[in-house]
Parts: sequence; C-alpha cells; structure tokens
Amino acid sequence: MARDTVETQFTQAVATLKAGPARDPGLPVREGTALTGEQCKALFRRQLDSRLLDIAARWLREQDEGYYTIGSAGHEGNAAVAEALRPGDPALLHYRSCAFYLTRSEQAGRLPEQGIRDVLMGLTAAAAEPIAGGRHKVFGHPDLAVIPQTSTIASHVPRAVGVAFAIERARGLETRSAWADDAITVCSFGDASINHASALSGFNTASYATYQGQSLPILFVCEDNGIGISVRTPKGWVEAAARRPGIEYFAADGCDLPDAYDAAMRAVQHVRDHRSPAFLHLSMVRLMGHAGSDVESAYRTQREMKAEMARDPLLRSATLLVEAGLETPEGLLKMYESTREHILRIALETTRSPRLGSAAEVMEPIAPRRPELIAKISPTAATSAAREKAFAGALPENEKPLTLSQAINRTLADALTVYPEMTVFGEDVAKKGGVYGVTRGLQKRFGPARVYDTLLDEQAILGLALGSGVSGQLPVPEIQYLAYLHNALDQIRGEAATLSFFSRGSYVNPLVVRVAGYAYQKGFGGHFHNDNAVGALRDIPGLVIASPARPDDAAGMLRTCLAAARTCGSVCVFLEPIALYHTRDLFDEGDGGWLAPYAPPARWPETHVPIGRARSYGDGRDLTIVTFGNGLRMSLRAAVRLTQEGFGCRVLDLRWLAPLPVEDLVRAAELTGKVLIADETRHTGGVSEGIVAELTDAGFTGSIARVASADSFIPLGGAANHVLLSEEEIEQAARKLLG
Repeated sequence: MARDTVETQFTQAVATLKAGPARDPGLPVREGTALTGEQCKALFRRQLDSRLLDIAARWLREQDEGYYTIGSAGHEGNAAVAEALRPGDPALLHYRSCAFYLTRSEQAGRLPEQGIRDVLMGLTAAAAEPIAGGRHKVFGHPDLAVIPQTSTIASHVPRAVGVAFAIERARGLETRSAWADDAITVCSFGDASINHASALSGFNTASYATYQGQSLPILFVCEDNGIGISVRTPKGWVEAAARRPGIEYFAADGCDLPDAYDAAMRAVQHVRDHRSPAFLHLSMVRLMGHAGSDVESAYRTQREMKAEMARDPLLRSATLLVEAGLETPEGLLKMYESTREHILRIALETTRSPRLGSAAEVMEPIAPRRPELIAKISPTAATSAAREKAFAGALPENEKPLTLSQAINRTLADALTVYPEMTVFGEDVAKKGGVYGVTRGLQKRFGPARVYDTLLDEQAILGLALGSGVSGQLPVPEIQYLAYLHNALDQIRGEAATLSFFSRGSYVNPLVVRVAGYAYQKGFGGHFHNDNAVGALRDIPGLVIASPARPDDAAGMLRTCLAAARTCGSVCVFLEPIALYHTRDLFDEGDGGWLAPYAPPARWPETHVPIGRARSYGDGRDLTIVTFGNGLRMSLRAAVRLTQEGFGCRVLDLRWLAPLPVEDLVRAAELTGKVLIADETRHTGGVSEGIVAELTDAGFTGSIARVASADSFIPLGGAANHVLLSEEEIEQAARKLLG
C-alpha cells in the first residue's frame, strides 16, 4: 500500500475519534495494564517519529537522495520492548526496529531529534552518520549499546547468544565485561527469519545451554507480521517453532502498546531474574510493503491490506490516548503535521551532508592495522612466577625441540597466562584436548571458565566467539576441520569481518579462529578431513589468514594474531596443517629437521612475525619456489635435490595468505628472475592465482610457472595422491623452468 494511503487512513481515522474522560497520566492508561498514561504519551511520540521516518525515506528515494526504504511501519510496537529494558542492555536489532532505537536513544538522555537525525543520516548515506558513517543504513550507536546488524536475516542470532553467554562467562574471568553484571541481551528478528539455519542454531544453542543449567540471559523478540517479502508464514508456526526446552514463551499483540509493554516487562523480568532465555512473540502488521520497490498488490488482496490497516499500531495508540482523555483528536493531528514537517526539514538538511568521497574513506575502518603496537604487545609474557605456575615448573623453553602441535599448545598456554580475558573453546578441545591433542592439558591448567567444550555446531561456536569478542573478551575458537568452517562461513564473512566496517570501529570482535586444515593425511578421512579450499576465505576484506608450517613460525604467528586481535580488533583465521602437526623429520628419518625449540620470552621481540611477512630459505640465484603449508616441506626437499645437481634454489614460505607478503614475494622473485609457485590448494580459486596476479601487478617480467592440486574433492586412501600436489610435480616443474 502506498504511503499516502497509510497517511490518509491515519489522519481520517484520528479525526473521527471521540475523547473519553480524562485519566491521571501517572496511572495506568487503561485497566489491567502497567503502562502509565505518561509512558504511553512518550512512546506514542517515538512511534510517530518512526512512522514519519518511513514516510521521509520514501520521499528521499523519490528525490534520488535516499538509498534505503525498508521501513518499520506496522512494527512501531517495538518501542514497548525498549521501554521494558535498560539503556545498557546490549541490543542486536531487526531492521524494522526504528521505534525501539528512537526509544533507546531517548532513554539514554539524548534529545528526540538526535535519534531522528541518526536515522535520516543513515538513509541519505551521510558520512557523519554516527555508526556506519554512510556505509549502510543500520540501527546502532556506541553510546546506546546497540550493536549494528547489516542484514538481520537471522545471521546475528548466534552472535546475540554469544553476547548473553559472555555476560555470564565474564564472572569467571579476571577481566571486566563491556556490559553490566545483570545486563541481558535482546535480539529481534522477523517471522520469516526464524526458519534460517543461523536462527535455529542460535535458538538451539540457548536451549542446549539452559538444559545443562548454564545461565544465558537473552530475550529473543520475534516481530511477526505474518509474511516474509511475499511468502506467508503459516498460522501458529512461530509459536510452535519458539517453544523449546529452557526457553520461556511470551506472546502479545504487538499492535497494542499496553499489551506489548506488559508482555515485554514479564519477559524481561524472567530473563533478568532467572538468567535464562525467553522468546517474546509480538503479532504485528506490515504497512507500505516490504520496501519502496515492493508492489504488494501482486501477492496480497485489497481485503488483506485493509485488514492490516485496521490494526495500524500508530492509530491504536492514538485511539488509546484519546479514549483516556490524555490527547484530543485535534491535538494529535496538529502533532502529526508539525512532526511531519520537522522530520522532512531535517531530511532535507541531511541531503546536503557530505558523503564518502573516496575508496580510502570507504575502506578506512575495514581492518585497521597498528604494526608498531602489535610488535610491542606480541612479545608480552606473564611474570616468571605466573609462567612457572602455569607450566608446573616445566617451562617450554627448557623442553627438547617441539613439533608444530606442541608449539601451538605451549603458545596457547603462555597466552592464557598473560591475557586473563582469553578463552579457548570448540568441539572436543577441553577434556580430550582436541582431536590431534593440540589443546591437551589446557583445561586442567586454566579451568572450565577459560577452556571449554561446545556443542557440535560451527555457527554456534563462531557466534559464541563473536559475542565474546564484542563483549571485551579475547576468544580463540577451534573449528575441527577446514571443511567444517564452510558450514558457518557467513559468521566470519557477513558478521565478524563487517562489524568494524559498519560501525567505524566503534564495535569490534577480536577473534583468532584456529582451524585444522589442508590434506596429506595419507588419504585418511576423505574430503571432510582433507580440505584444501581457502578461496572463500581469501576474498573477505580485512581478514588475516595465517598459515604456519613450522613450529617456531606457529608460535610467533599465533602471538602476532592474538596481539592484532587484542589491539586492533583483527579477525584472524589461523590455518594449521594437520599433516605437519606431529611431523619430526625433514629429509631423513630421525633427522629432527621439522622440530624447533620454543623461544624464551626474552627472545620473543626478535622472533616476532609481522603480519604479511614471508620467510626465506636458501640464497640461490637460479630459481625461487614460492609456497606455504605442506608445500614448504615438499619444496625444501625438492630444492635440496636440485641444489645437489648444481642449481641455486631459494624457497619462500609465504606464511600469510591474507594479506599476501607482496614486498617479500617481489623481492625474492627479482633475485632469481624465475618463480615456481607450489600451491597445495586447488588450481582454480587457489592461492597461486593471487600470487601470479600480485607479481604481474608489480611489473615482474621474469618467468612464472605454477603447480597446484587438481580441481577435485579429496578421495579416500591412495587415490588422494592423484589429485594432490606432490613433491615429484614440484621437482619436475622446477627442472622445466630451469631449462
């Protein structure tokens, strides 16, 4: 339905209202509710502002000055939810939660005009907009505990559960939380979104935790208007889907302000008192279609749309105020017109605000890097006494040379000792110590508050991490196998990597995701235990991808990632080659060439590994072999054989797959004029494509060749050798390039 239809219907209906006997504004606005007349008047004004912001959005679009028309018309009852909460309760909001945002803004002591201006600057992509700075229209503000969400097709639900989890988990850590001890999280979404896998993951995680007796103070709010764009939600489905073990169900007419407020108060009180989840189901309507471009008449009848109009929450609130004698029809119509004029005037002003003017401006908050600070923080160790206690007197620097797995284990222990806000978690990481023993013994040393097992759900694991990170903790989740990460990649791509971008750095989610990956496990496990696909990670803006192959690099790089997360809010993926976890030898059995001693803290500054710096082996001038991961060991072995035949080879271990170490790469290439890329990822979409592009862009004019694994999934047993990069292929390609 058109905006003029909605406006006309409202003003005509208000004009016919009959005033009732005057009530004391300090008393309930009607019998049987806790909502006072004064509260009702204030919330009506926020509902009115929200409605007129939707009108302004359509007007701005017509002037080609606005860029977003998904509005909140029909959902203005969510103002009651905000009223039931505290301004410091973290909120992750549905895109139709404008009235909630305006109410929260006023609760925090801001003038009504400030909230209105926030929204209008978002609609017009103004660079001065306080949260996304013109990058997207979102509801968010660093001073309002409103964490911006870019889509809210339920992708934010796992993070919201993580925020609630972090509120309670902070009690067991020696660090301060971003939220009050008795805060609760609110997460709102639409009825269509409850069917999304990420929503189901969030609900299940909350239910799972509560079932086990864990505290999880979260209020799920479903703003149910009965339709998702054009697809109807079956009657009764939301309630049926919401009723889960451990989650208390509340329902109300979201178009009726007192009913919504009373239900919200009960739900909030339950969550705050019991520290357990609640699901608030608000029945609403959707006016003016899904968005400005939506032609509702293509899938809804006139009768249906008229029925929706009859439930208009703004009209029902106006009726309530008039019948309670708190407003007159004339006064409300005058308020409507003056507010409309005021909001359209501000809208016009915002069209004159500067917008983002360059790629540099747009990209500035994607992934801020402070290499000097990272280099300063990375070598930080706990006191000698604390380390002695953590390692029970057996300091790792006094051990024999370590494997890759052992080096990561010791580095995690050192980090847990120095960073009280750090947590390690995932499937099987606690008592078992991980499938490959990488986290063995950490829970025993640091306790279940800091090292714990999760349910088997990668979306849940990453959601817990995202919620913990934005709450002030330093999460180090483990994804058991690289193939499993793809089940939940949007939690990194759509949620983790975008938060700083869409909040101008006001909100960050420091994160180091440990992932056991790559292949070469002698055919064990097939595809899901031998995945060599990293293309979906490498195109995520700002993501740091570390890929250590050697034990000493793993220790230094893990410290760097933790420091980057802690100081810059970096989102890091730490890819660990499974096949090298327990490798000891390089050339001959028993040579111990793949082991490395653990550096004592005094040497950490000199062993610091900056993000985007490669490591070179050898000084040959005939050929540079560029590689990483399992390719490093294969390339070193091939290079030695070539060197014995008189060819001068050097091997460059990239170590970082994003950002690529372009400076080191170009330098090593220029030294020999011939480059062979040994890439264990796939021929198409693999890392080698990016390396070739970087060399070409840098103007390298020498010879380039590459060998990579086939564009295939990885089969069981010896058949894997047919599709994976081999040592022999590297050597043959090198000989061909050397002529």
